[in-house]
Amino acid sequence: MPFRNDSLNWGVMAKAFHWSVATLIFVQLALGWLSVAWPLTPTKLYLFIWHKSLGIVILLLVVMRLIWRLFNPRPQFPVTMPRWERVAAETVHGLLYAVLIILPISGWFLNSAAGVPFRVFGWMRLPALLAPSRPLTGIMIGIHILLGWVLISLLVIHILAVVRHHWLKRDV
Repeated sequence: MPFRNDSLNWGVMAKAFHWSVATLIFVQLALGWLSVAWPLTPTKLYLFIWHKSLGIVILLLVVMRLIWRLFNPRPQFPVTMPRWERVAAETVHGLLYAVLIILPISGWFLNSAAGVPFRVFGWMRLPALLAPSRPLTGIMIGIHILLGWVLISLLVIHILAVVRHHWLKRDV
């Protein structure tokens, strides 16, 4: 398997970025839900620390993946794929990248507005992006949750397209 992408296949690096981020997204969704639902105990604090820290890791991996993609264009779509499917695929991928960048940043804004000091995995302190503000905290909670649902919706579309093309049509 080639390290870099070619005109027909994703390379090892692109696949590593994809599956690392995909795995972390599902861990994040579980941690996000658990950290909100968990009773107020020290465990809740650890769940939030892991959720926030993995959010920053995802942000960094997505930025690295986008940089990698600048130098490794994606494989071509199958010639049999209709134009509308190509446009849909590019749109969903673009929106996934956008949400995967904006969502962790919204969490960072939320954390800042809440006035909570933040250290990635307890060691690297991230600066506050906003002054503490209770009204802004409420707004940021809403934005962060909404973006989480947008991400879930895009993932469902992406997964359905994968099933359609890899297993039903077998054209990729």
